[in-house]
Amino acid sequence: EPTVRTELMEQIPPIAIFLQESRPKFPTAFFEYLMPIVVRYLTDVNNQVRKASQEALLILLEQDLVAQSDIENKVCPILLDLSAPDSDDEYKVEAVNIICKMASMLSRTTVEHMLLPRFCELCSDGKLFQVRKICAANFGDICNAVGQEATERLLIPKFFELCSDSVWGMRKACAECFMAVSYTTSPEVRRSKLSPLFISLISDTCRWVRQAAFQSLGPFISTFANPSSAGLYIREDGTLSIRPSAQDVNSNSCQPSNNITLMSSSANAA
Repeated sequence: EPTVRTELMEQIPPIAIFLQESRPKFPTAFFEYLMPIVVRYLTDVNNQVRKASQEALLILLEQDLVAQSDIENKVCPILLDLSAPDSDDEYKVEAVNIICKMASMLSRTTVEHMLLPRFCELCSDGKLFQVRKICAANFGDICNAVGQEATERLLIPKFFELCSDSVWGMRKACAECFMAVSYTTSPEVRRSKLSPLFISLISDTCRWVRQAAFQSLGPFISTFANPSSAGLYIREDGTLSIRPSAQDVNSNSCQPSNNITLMSSSANAA
């Protein structure tokens, strides 16, 4: 029964946490019994079971309960198979979504070597605009996961493609995550490549794209500032904030934090 398998998946994370806390008594139980079930249910015929498995996997990764060897030898190969060009449409959409969500939880080496090539392929998927939309909405997170060198070498060309996509929703998603992409690049790339690209979005024929670009204008401009002097920084939740000076902290030590959130790169993309 799919409902039984779904319920089982929802119980996996708390069981895994218990096993981790009681590791001397159950040193290999999670890796031998539970992890294979989670991986197998990623390809279950029932979409609710797959969704529960995906959610369980993300919780396990967030809690750092999955061994690096299992990530590289079990999880990533399954996701690469599900996101292959000849994969079923529904499976492909789910796979690219989970790849984007888990990228921030994996090591940079794993993401760059195992997942980044497939992500770049999916950005150019001509069959499903939903796949390209997910890639565009999560582009900033992938850039942050792989760093400046891989972003400029592999991702920026794909970002240009998505920014000129025939589907306006794709261009809007790119405008919404523009600040996060810009923040990952060098000042020269920001000036010579991303600035003209942003101008094209702010002059787009679709008013929804233009509106999203104008909302991202301030955050994009802020990426040109020197963080040490401007006090701007990107928080872990993807928001651009202002770090209070030492003088402000001392004078307002009894007051709530005065960090000012200017723009969320992920909230609008969702």
